[in-house]
Amino acid sequence: MRQVTSAEELLALVEEVGFLPFFKHRIPGFSVEECCPPHLWFAADVDGPWEWKGPVARSGRCIYGKFFRGKAGFVSQEWIPDFLNYRRDGYDFDSRFEDELASLQDKAIFDAVSHAGKVLSKHLKKELNYSKEGNKGFDTAITRLQMQGYLCVADFVYMKDKTGKPYGWGVAEYTTPEWLFDYELTSSAYSKDPGASLDALLEHLRQLLPNVPDTELLRLIRS
Repeated sequence: MRQVTSAEELLALVEEVGFLPFFKHRIPGFSVEECCPPHLWFAADVDGPWEWKGPVARSGRCIYGKFFRGKAGFVSQEWIPDFLNYRRDGYDFDSRFEDELASLQDKAIFDAVSHAGKVLSKHLKKELNYSKEGNKGFDTAITRLQMQGYLCVADFVYMKDKTGKPYGWGVAEYTTPEWLFDYELTSSAYSKDPGASLDALLEHLRQLLPNVPDTELLRLIRS
């Protein structure tokens, strides 16, 4: 794939390929990490992919989250319906919980995010008492909810020092795909069997990566 040198170019690439993991993995060349010049990573004087992911996530043209075997990446708006239909396996979250396929822990996190619209991870942890002395397993649960297609990242918010200067890595702000788009889009593939959505995702990746075995493509997109 071509090299990208700006947030706009990265967003255009996401829209072109449909799915793009952030870090390199078992399919060579198919990641943000491998599409961006090394000198743009964590440079002191210029923004790079680490800084771009926030603007791309909040663009309204894709979703970002831990979607690929628990690792972060992007899904374009075009492929959101089939992606969510497959990953949710025909369930909205409340139905999943009612059928005892989701835990009370997952429900508490999902409800807190969906009621807030979007919420910083540090505030979510505080609200739900995740701490050394309190509840445990936040990272595992929040990753599971992203892998299942119920949550994603709306943005990364940088803390500011006393002078107003941003610092640190940026704090993830969680939301639902429905908050970023609308239910009409996110549910538009619900009439399909989830297996049919998986077939559509797989066929798209076959055309995009014709030399990659199906086993690797499925490994990437399966929940």
